[in-house]
Amino acid sequence: MKQKHVHKPYRSLTALNKTASTTRVLNLASVMHSHGATPEHAASPFFKSPLLNRGLVLKHRLRADDPELLGGQRGTATKVIIPFDPRNLGAGGASFLVGEKGWLDLVEEISDTEENFHRDRSMLECLSELPSFDPFLLREHLRRKNFRPADCYFTISASDREQMRRFVQVEIGKLIQLAYAGQAVSEGSTVKLVEMLLASDMDDRLEPLRLTLRLEGEAYREGIFSWKGFLYYKWALSDLMISLRQVITEIGKLELADSTSHELNAFVHSSRSRLQVTIQRRCRDVAQTLQVYDEAFAKLTQAGDAVAFRDFLLSAPAMFLELGERVGMISHIASFWRYRFPPGASFRAKSDDVLDLLQDFETGLAQPTMYLAA
Repeated sequence: MKQKHVHKPYRSLTALNKTASTTRVLNLASVMHSHGATPEHAASPFFKSPLLNRGLVLKHRLRADDPELLGGQRGTATKVIIPFDPRNLGAGGASFLVGEKGWLDLVEEISDTEENFHRDRSMLECLSELPSFDPFLLREHLRRKNFRPADCYFTISASDREQMRRFVQVEIGKLIQLAYAGQAVSEGSTVKLVEMLLASDMDDRLEPLRLTLRLEGEAYREGIFSWKGFLYYKWALSDLMISLRQVITEIGKLELADSTSHELNAFVHSSRSRLQVTIQRRCRDVAQTLQVYDEAFAKLTQAGDAVAFRDFLLSAPAMFLELGERVGMISHIASFWRYRFPPGASFRAKSDDVLDLLQDFETGLAQPTMYLAA
């Protein structure tokens, strides 16, 4: 790989040795370690390039020295890291941003055939379209784009799948009754219809639903996918809000363990307070976006206003990206904070670690946020 395109490794790269994929990190090195010897991993790889298929893809918040790589744009970009040793991420690796100057040359360089180059390029561009790597949405988005990697790349547990199905069944039960008015729909049939709705392929048996929503072709497919995104975030947010409330309280206890500098302590105090306020504000922003969905859905199921919900679905793809960006950031804060400060841990840390963490959180929460699609 050309050295002029090699960036510094992700600052938490070594920590990823012990983790699987998250909403911000798609850890293919971990998947290879766990499933590399299985037939499905070999038959349906995520990337055709072996180097890419042992790498990491992450949603990277652009820092001060990054925007020049993407034409001065700010926000979130998709970063690819290829470890020198996938079993020892501490050894570092080469990286590039999808969309930066010369990135296609790098992908072509590590591809063995022209066909595989175009396939992996399309996969990377597809990943850049998503605001985060929530496993459910990642799997659905890829299948919608005709990519079908092996199931081992998606870390949704059987329990989470079942909980998601139950949530959606309750959420859209009234809509199913509306769409199939005059037809006998048993509970078992409702479960099957929910499973069809959550599936990637548009089943012909969902035709009454399409007619109810008054959508055609690509608009229907895009709207349904974004609808599933809203449902997923609404489901996931119920647990996230519980952990966030605790994290907000704990942030107020963060202290420097190695400095008595009045200036530094004053900065930490003010940053903690700003974070607590801003996290709550972003949570309200998310709730307001979900409220738009709730109101449109209520008009459909309670007043029979299909036009209002159809209009929502037509605008949903753009709203979905904004929602995903916000949920992805607060989810990152909740998960990284708990990783850094597990239950029972002291909320004291070295100055460099505290300042880096506060800066990362504040930058991520700053407005305006903008999702970058390469």
